[in-house]
Amino acid sequence: MTIYLSKVLLLIVLLLALSRGNIIAQTPVLQKYWVFLKDKDISGFNPYTYFDIKAIERRLKSNYPISHPSDWPVNPEYLTSIKKAVTAVSQHSRWFNCVAVYATEKEIEEINGYGFVVSTTPFSSTKNILSLSGRRMVSETIELSEEDEELLVKQTERMQGNLFLEQNLNGHGIRVAIFDAGFAGVDMNMAFDHLRRNGRIVKTWDFLKKKEFVYKHDMHGTMVLSCIAGKVGNKRIGMATEAEFLLARTESGLFEPFSEEENWLAASEWADKNGADIINSSLGYTNNRYFPADMDGRTSLVTRAANMAAAKGMLVLNAAGNDGDIEWKHLGAPADADSVLSIGGISELTEYHIYFSSYGPTADKRRKPNVCAYGYAVVAGKEGTEVGYGTSFSTPLVSGFAACAWQSNKSLSNMELFKKIEASADLYPYYDYAHGYGVPQASHFTGTQEQEKIKPTFKIVIEGNALNVVIDKEQFDLSEEDSKVYFYYHFENNEGYLDKYFVLSVEQHDVLSLNIAEYKGLGKVTMHFAGFTESYKF
Repeated sequence: MTIYLSKVLLLIVLLLALSRGNIIAQTPVLQKYWVFLKDKDISGFNPYTYFDIKAIERRLKSNYPISHPSDWPVNPEYLTSIKKAVTAVSQHSRWFNCVAVYATEKEIEEINGYGFVVSTTPFSSTKNILSLSGRRMVSETIELSEEDEELLVKQTERMQGNLFLEQNLNGHGIRVAIFDAGFAGVDMNMAFDHLRRNGRIVKTWDFLKKKEFVYKHDMHGTMVLSCIAGKVGNKRIGMATEAEFLLARTESGLFEPFSEEENWLAASEWADKNGADIINSSLGYTNNRYFPADMDGRTSLVTRAANMAAAKGMLVLNAAGNDGDIEWKHLGAPADADSVLSIGGISELTEYHIYFSSYGPTADKRRKPNVCAYGYAVVAGKEGTEVGYGTSFSTPLVSGFAACAWQSNKSLSNMELFKKIEASADLYPYYDYAHGYGVPQASHFTGTQEQEKIKPTFKIVIEGNALNVVIDKEQFDLSEEDSKVYFYYHFENNEGYLDKYFVLSVEQHDVLSLNIAEYKGLGKVTMHFAGFTESYKF
């Protein structure tokens, strides 16, 4: 009897397994697609009721139409037809007149037959939040260490943030949208008390949960916000402590199939509608989703969305990435966008490129990153402060700078401000693919910049085939052992691209010697030291 029952049970198990396997084999595979549509229904669209007044003002200042075809809503009849035909509908985009859907291959075949469908494109998926974890936590109840106190001051003073403070430039009147994986504790942390008390967190939206509450899940957005506007007591973590904020949760902080770029696009439209002046994105999309050749400023949808946001008058800042010390190395999307201010990282110890910061150029050889800031910073954590690594924190430090700079001259367009931030950087007009134009400087916007012509800090001496560079001995005493002074130089070919670039620690006045014959006809060398830049054409 026992044997008989065992055989019956075994047969049942086998039949169930076969049946289950058959069901799995017959289940249609779902894929996510963008469905691009033909036209729009503009009846009833009123930009004056749809947009926040700040969005209207921004468009007027930018000479951008208040009612542009890209702002018109997706045709509701098309949406209804698509919803009936597919398994599920996710976000839809006014800017690109498309709908994100979950559908089987058969459903997509049916959709492609609709007269109002232009095309369908499948999604790919991965995630990459551009930060490295903090190394230690400091409780709110105890004093910051001496080392942290020094870093807290340096992370804004490196950009001459004290000059903004002296002129009461603190981001007032500038609205900043932050796209991130969550803002846990922002509703309670004392670092943001001044924002809560003065109603400076204007709107929030969780694009994953489809609700307003964003104050849980991941701490990454909390840290990023602190680098723009946080305070430790009366000390600033970031510079724009009086700016207004739109907080958008667009990432899960864990693996979230398909949705990240879709949410980034939706958040951009939301930020535009709600009057954002600046978008800060410490997010990026690289390997497992794209190839390096795709970082060309036009392939990824998120890059196209970032350029669209810039076209509508917003200043978009995006982290270059943390792939500098791994195989990928180069920056990701949307930092590859032409109209995005892409931010690299430098070390607070060496004052030059920090090891993990991603490199330029873009796949089509455009100059990226644009500028840089510390990639290691004191940030607000869940309960107190901690130290964070990543271009995730370089970027909001520059966003805070940008808010103060824009406050100093609100008549500037976003792209005028973009160019002025580049020109304010401490290496400008020198450039390389690790540092961009260097670290932005507030004196460029406060009227405190020295207007005198820069005195040469080195000279080029030609002796036969030797090009020798000599640091000015009258201006620079190099005997101090702890002095950190660097000489930058790059080789630019005749197509305008950089072939090589270097940073030298200056320990003697005869800093560089090149054999001209080796480079003849190959382009030029450009050198920079202590604010002075000079080139020599071979």
